[in-house]
Amino acid sequence: MTAVTSALAPASGVLRSLEIETRMLGMIAALIIIWVAFNVLSGGTFLSARNLWNLSVQSASIAIMATGMVLVIVSRNIDLSVGSMLGFLGYTMAMFQAVWVPQSLGLGLEQPYTWVLTLVLGIVLGAAIGGLQGFVVAYGGVPSFIVTLGGLLIWRGLLFRYAQGQTIAPLDRTFQMLGGGTVGTNVGALGEWPSWILGVALCLGIVGTLIASRRRKRRYGFPVRPLWAELLVGAVACGIVLGTVWVANSYPLPPAVAEQYAQEHGISVPPGGLFIPTGVAFPVVIMLVVTLVVTFLATRRRFGRYVYAIGGNPDAAALAGINVRRTIMLTFALMGSLAAVSAAVQTARLNAAVTSLGVQNELDVISAAVIGGTSFSGGIGTVPGAILGAVVMQSLRSGMVLLLVDSPTQDIVVGIVLVAAVGLDAVFRRRVS
Repeated sequence: MTAVTSALAPASGVLRSLEIETRMLGMIAALIIIWVAFNVLSGGTFLSARNLWNLSVQSASIAIMATGMVLVIVSRNIDLSVGSMLGFLGYTMAMFQAVWVPQSLGLGLEQPYTWVLTLVLGIVLGAAIGGLQGFVVAYGGVPSFIVTLGGLLIWRGLLFRYAQGQTIAPLDRTFQMLGGGTVGTNVGALGEWPSWILGVALCLGIVGTLIASRRRKRRYGFPVRPLWAELLVGAVACGIVLGTVWVANSYPLPPAVAEQYAQEHGISVPPGGLFIPTGVAFPVVIMLVVTLVVTFLATRRRFGRYVYAIGGNPDAAALAGINVRRTIMLTFALMGSLAAVSAAVQTARLNAAVTSLGVQNELDVISAAVIGGTSFSGGIGTVPGAILGAVVMQSLRSGMVLLLVDSPTQDIVVGIVLVAAVGLDAVFRRRVS
């Protein structure tokens, strides 16, 4: 044991210099193992540009809700109703743009403002539903498990009550772009050069954040990373961003869409076919925006500090003057608005609203947050960790679909992974304490 500890001492020193959490490193290693294993078993299909592009779109919907679930769990609560809320909100938004606006209000189809009003309606309604559940939890003193379990049944029941099993389709053409789908020659993605511009902008943001953080630590006398560690962290982060953009640009438009695009723009099709890069999908762009906003709220604003303080010790937070009840209610309201954004992405991708929308999504969202390092004991959890957890979850499901594993077996595997993640968290906490 002593020999092993001595052998690992240099690696431990490097990790301490890089200030990388051991759990985050473990998740990255697990993700690499999952990707390599599925790629070998699928004969190289898993790591193809097409599958990775689809994986990014599938992960985006779960990741958007997982960012809010982190704050809910950090505050020592849970939200079991996000899947039903997603279904209810998605169906309501579909009804608004496909039935109420053109038929009840007589304003017609495909209006330029339709998708904006639909999205605003969904977010406001989602925040109201989440805030209502949060009000009952915070001011009514009812455990969040019970309130949101009731919400799971209520919103799903209301969906069936006014949907009557009908499928609402088609949706507004501009709204469909939010899901990353294709309408004619319009694709719900940025395209080649806007994707590279986004990648470079993100890299500049990463470098700027590292420099600002280093200056802030020095100003207050806190220890900083060695310069080589700072450069290594920045280079790896920028490499991941630019690598993701390169993969997105390696996925071409479907041949039929490319031929139609060539006809519309008078482009001659070469013998090998026309290669038009798809670029970063709009759902991924939405996920990035949501991640930045929630991370800013969690780390830079008073609201986020209050949430972590409540999760660490609710009594101490109340004695310190924090309005615990209002903060918890706002946390649930934020979760509801994010469920609306995710509902827009899923509904737009399907180009329809169905009654099964969002079924079992609450399990995937909670699993993503927990696998990403959020602790049920409260006070611990990060938004980037939840994003990584969502990618791990969707990688498992995507890989098993490629291997033609049936749905019950997929649920068994995901359940085992979830229990293992919580078990490792418990072991880790015992060792720390």
